[in-house]
This record gives sequence, structure tokens and C-alpha cells, in this order.
Amino acid sequence: MALPRHPARPVRFEDPARNAAYWARIERIVDSAPPLTDEQRAVIRTAFHQPEARRAAA
Repeated sequence: MALPRHPARPVRFEDPARNAAYWARIERIVDSAPPLTDEQRAVIRTAFHQPEARRAAA
């Protein structure tokens, strides 16, 4: 049995059909985006490993 692709998605809308349509749209946008470069990944990782970002996330 395959696991769901995104098992813990938040509920954005009370209406299940609207919520499903919302997440389908988000998935289409993400799937159509070009992959990140190694440099972009490094910038994102650096930003999330800053002490201020860690405190804000806690």
C-alpha cells in the first residue's frame, strides 16, 4: 500500500471539495516550477539554520 504524498496537509477550507481543489492547485504550481539549484538550496538552508529563525520557529 502506497503512502499518501502529503499525509499531514492542513485543512484550508471546511468544504472538502474546495479544500481538495486548493491543494490540487498548489500541487500543479509546485510541479510546474523549475527545480532549485544547489545555490538556491544552500541559501534556504542557511536562512533556516540562523539562530533567529530557530527561535521564531520554536
